[in-house]
Amino acid sequence: MPATPTSWTNHSPGDLRIALPNVHATPPGPAIEAATRAALGWARTPLTERAALLRAIRDELQTIASELASTISLEMGKPLTEARGELTAVIAKFDLTLSDADRHLASESVTDGPHPSERRQLARGPAAVIGPFNFPLHLANGAILAHLAAGNPVLFKPSPVTPVVAARYAEVFLRHLPPGVFGLVQGGAAEGQTLCTDPRVRAICFTGSVAAGRAISRAIADDYTKNLALELGGKNALIVCPDADLAAAAQAAADGLCLTAGQRCNATTRIILHREISAAFIEQFLTALAAWSPADPLLESTKLGPLATAAAHDRYAATLQRDDLPWLLRGTALATRPTDGAPGHYVTPSVLLWENLAAGLSSPFTHEELFAPLVEIFIASNDAEILALHNATPYGLTASIYTRSRAHFESLAAGITVGNLYANLPTTFSPSALPFGGLALSGNGKPGGRHFIRFTTDEQSVQIPAGSLSTSGVCNA
Repeated sequence: MPATPTSWTNHSPGDLRIALPNVHATPPGPAIEAATRAALGWARTPLTERAALLRAIRDELQTIASELASTISLEMGKPLTEARGELTAVIAKFDLTLSDADRHLASESVTDGPHPSERRQLARGPAAVIGPFNFPLHLANGAILAHLAAGNPVLFKPSPVTPVVAARYAEVFLRHLPPGVFGLVQGGAAEGQTLCTDPRVRAICFTGSVAAGRAISRAIADDYTKNLALELGGKNALIVCPDADLAAAAQAAADGLCLTAGQRCNATTRIILHREISAAFIEQFLTALAAWSPADPLLESTKLGPLATAAAHDRYAATLQRDDLPWLLRGTALATRPTDGAPGHYVTPSVLLWENLAAGLSSPFTHEELFAPLVEIFIASNDAEILALHNATPYGLTASIYTRSRAHFESLAAGITVGNLYANLPTTFSPSALPFGGLALSGNGKPGGRHFIRFTTDEQSVQIPAGSLSTSGVCNA
């Protein structure tokens, strides 16, 4: 598919014989103009009214949640059980966001200044939300709801890999909101660039690759008044200490590697083992991986679906051909589904074991996301080596430490800089009740998830000297 198509038809990655509905790119200009016209009226709409409209949208989405989940599975290959979990998160985000809005958007009195004063939150204006393919609704939904609750019109550009489910989701918003308050912009890089660089768009929330995040940052560098929130990639490590529950750690590592076929920014792509337990862990980890077999993503029983695109499948296949890598388990890139021969982008997981740490640390896999089910294992002799191995990557999204000791956890945690740090949980465990975002190359310190609404408004200080204003209500303006 061209980088910026004007019209395209995707095929289901789980069965390439299935053609999905044709999609046409949307000219961004009219959508931006409509959002600009709607901005003042939406900002002046009381929060209670905005919240009521959003709850009506939530209720309608709930009625079609099963349809949306099936469409995600069909369109990008996510197993149906995972897709249903995504929709559960989408629905839950409404109440979480509105709770955040009640707290963050309320004016706050300042009593220790020279005059009676308030700190107010002002709507910023039209916001562009550019979503990814791997969570085509959930990751965009959090930013969309926060901006709408804050009084900002939203322009939603989904990935060109998942336009169909995005269009169905958008239909519900368009049906309930005033004209211009929500707009769907289908397309690729050109449409995204137009949204980001238009001076009328006052905020951008982008989820995707580091390269694309950098490109957006450069494109808007001259407009320092725009607000940019970036949620980018990760090279997330699961650290296993000598006292860890090895069975739990091995299962978490397998799950973190294989969920969504490894196409998660918080996927487990590195495992750092203390030498004392390395052999025992690896044995249990390989046993846990054996349960992840590719199958039809639309089946209830499927755990491992296909990769979402032919490009991703080709990239994984090319990696598997490399004989210079230390394969502990060399996976496969399959042309057909093992269960029934349907053509699709199916793969099995792979494991690298770096006995030579220097070679491993210089490997491109330590510094780049493959976005497929491939994990590297490193073995450390002590905590200093564990931290050095962890911090060798330029990313800072998630990490998990498996240990039974709170003191040991805190000692390691003090040397790890990531946006999301867990004890005895998979690296993929990122509940909507918490903020979620990355540091270093993984983001710019404006996390999504809970409390994202903090980044959707401008703050204004208002001073009103006592007795200086009449309360008669007369206004000659």
